[in-house]
Amino acid sequence: MQSLKINLPFALLCLALVVVNVFQLAYAEKADQDKPIILEADKVFGNDTTQVYDLNGDILLVKGSIIVTGEDGQIRIDPQGYEFIDVKGTPEAVATFRQRREGRADEFMQGRSAHATYDAKTELLTLTGDATLRRLLNMQMLDKLTGWKIEYDDVKQYYRVIPPKDIKPDDLPVARAILTPRRKVLLEK
Repeated sequence: MQSLKINLPFALLCLALVVVNVFQLAYAEKADQDKPIILEADKVFGNDTTQVYDLNGDILLVKGSIIVTGEDGQIRIDPQGYEFIDVKGTPEAVATFRQRREGRADEFMQGRSAHATYDAKTELLTLTGDATLRRLLNMQMLDKLTGWKIEYDDVKQYYRVIPPKDIKPDDLPVARAILTPRRKVLLEK
């Protein structure tokens, strides 16, 4: 019985390490929070007092591994320093969002839509209007969601596809998902 008591904590530690390794959750790149924002646009109007920056024309926003593009947008920074990014595209050039996920160096979330918003405080990405969101590993698609509106909560690790409010039941389904089994991805590391 003595050997069981000695080995039980060791066995639990080993089990915990296996569970952590098997179910490693990949969150947004945490180093992004401390990176400066680099902006390019045809026009930038900023107010340092209110911490609101209006962007217009050929927008490129880079903050660490986050890359956002669009044609018209705004960045608001709250008193704690968190950014709220709101970018719209045009029919010719959609709004895009890309961010490296924590953990593997080659795993990304990549989205495109008519309108993209990202709240850095809650780590909630919302894509609206002919939206697509992909999870990529080694530039290969693992998961893909399409629909009118997609919400991706990086903290709670969930996706949600929402149809337009005025959709008719005959028009459903308006959401599509392709999901790769997680077991296969973990075994191929």
